[in-house]
Amino acid sequence: MGNTAEFELIKLLLEKGTTVATAESCTGGMVAARLTSVSGASGAFKYGAVTYCNEAKNAVLGVSTETLDEHGAISAETAKEMAEGIRKVMSADIGVSVTGNAGPGAAENKEVGLVYIGVSSDNYSAVLENHFEGDRISVRAQAADAALSLALSAAEKLAKE
Repeated sequence: MGNTAEFELIKLLLEKGTTVATAESCTGGMVAARLTSVSGASGAFKYGAVTYCNEAKNAVLGVSTETLDEHGAISAETAKEMAEGIRKVMSADIGVSVTGNAGPGAAENKEVGLVYIGVSSDNYSAVLENHFEGDRISVRAQAADAALSLALSAAEKLAKE
């Protein structure tokens, strides 16, 4: 296993004694699957939640019904609350979220390929809006890549403290 984002992330988390948890919608657990493919990941990866429906986003992650009603599941606001929610629920150092439309058709009047990726830690939080091209499989893979890269950035910032 070379220098993939998941390998680098797990390596850094293990070195620093920090942890990550994921909350995924459109990727359906791909981020968690990639993290757990790394040997030793159990020392840094706490939990992966696939919160595909709004009820799960609310009940498991604490995404507010107001946020879901006003902005929808495919929004920067929801991605932010998902990342914060999984971090708090699992007492992880970093929470990572993915929510978007992988296709094949429009959802919530949002175009295919629109994906929001969130990250939350004590000292750093961000939400990135992405517009990925391709079919459902390609959009999901690109979203997982972007989520792992953002999580690695958050871990690097955390490690500098």
